[in-house]
Amino acid sequence: MRHIADIRARQVLDSRGNPTLEVDCILNDRTLGRASVPSGASTGSFEALELRDKDESKYLGRGVLQAVDNVNTIICDRLVGMSATDQYRIDRALLELDGTPNKSRLGANAVLGASLAVCRAATMTAELDIYRYLGGAGTKYLPVPLLNIINGGAHSSNNLDVQEYMVVPAGFDSFADALQAATEVYQHLRLLLEDAGMNTTIGDEGGFAPNFDNDEEPLEFALRAIEKAGYKPGEQIYLALDVAASEFHKNGHYSLTNPADRRMTVDGLIDQYESWINKYPIISLEDGLAEDDWKAWKTLTERLGKRVQLVGDDLFVTNVERLRKGIDENVANAVLIKPNQIGTVSETLDCIKVAVDHGYRTVISHRSGETTDHFIADLAVATNAGQIKTGAPCRGERVAKYNRLLRIEEHDQLGYAGLSTLKR
Repeated sequence: MRHIADIRARQVLDSRGNPTLEVDCILNDRTLGRASVPSGASTGSFEALELRDKDESKYLGRGVLQAVDNVNTIICDRLVGMSATDQYRIDRALLELDGTPNKSRLGANAVLGASLAVCRAATMTAELDIYRYLGGAGTKYLPVPLLNIINGGAHSSNNLDVQEYMVVPAGFDSFADALQAATEVYQHLRLLLEDAGMNTTIGDEGGFAPNFDNDEEPLEFALRAIEKAGYKPGEQIYLALDVAASEFHKNGHYSLTNPADRRMTVDGLIDQYESWINKYPIISLEDGLAEDDWKAWKTLTERLGKRVQLVGDDLFVTNVERLRKGIDENVANAVLIKPNQIGTVSETLDCIKVAVDHGYRTVISHRSGETTDHFIADLAVATNAGQIKTGAPCRGERVAKYNRLLRIEEHDQLGYAGLSTLKR
């Protein structure tokens, strides 16, 4: 039996230049498993707590040295000697150590870093890839990527209310072909923006981030880019939106700023989404309403749930209890899965299982502050999630996940999920 000999954490930098944790798990056979923890900019209020030092003299208060110390002392003392291959027992020990509903004692970043590092060490000592270790013989296919080609909202400094405009290359026979198509669309979009005299600087997730005349204009550019690249919108490549509506939900209203300051009712906002869906090949809508606006979500689901995928991110925060509430109330039809929203590998797997058992789709997701750790790529394959959202085909921390999926496809010759997990 391979047991844990040591757990060590350090402070490193994420893709936004903010500190985060990197954790090493060393086993008694000297196997080293290393993992790093991402961080979100647009975060749900119900996410597990990311512990920051708040010492303004260092990294503008964003340091994670306390979380590092928690790994090196409290967590290390508890996990040393435990079997690295018993992930659920490891994660239960972490939950007991923290003892709070939202990981506020040790920090979700400390807990997740340890959980991920143990998982990776276990796979290495077993001489298995993570996707085979977690998924076994049941792994079937590569996920459809939802690539963020235009950034707005909290992911950029432009004037867009909508946070992400994505292309979804679902109409292909392989992941490699799908990624090629989406990348070509991304490059043609850059040329179209340049021709229009717009800047092509990029946002946190690699998408272009110029100002636009209104929130619909990016959809028009995306459609033109698909056609310019030689692909068929609504047949080979679709569109998706992450509205992140919690970011502009204020005092019971939805306050938008583009093209002008205005307050919108729930019905007005849903009307806007419906008009876009009628006009563009939109196949998925994420966080169209605020994280605790349950009544409005029910209305949205009744009106649009049979036409598009409705993804809950801030609504569910990878939390089984909140997801069960959504299932009971018939709210949304898909859940975004972010391990750092909940804090352990086991809890992440539990949330995916509950979703699948109740017919909800799952979309494995990155965060805006990422690292080159490709765990979520393996997770998407292991769980047959069918969809992954990890940014533009640009920036090393984003393409690390896509390149990992290319290697898995080549190595295991798995199929491609395609439209099977998206079409209703």
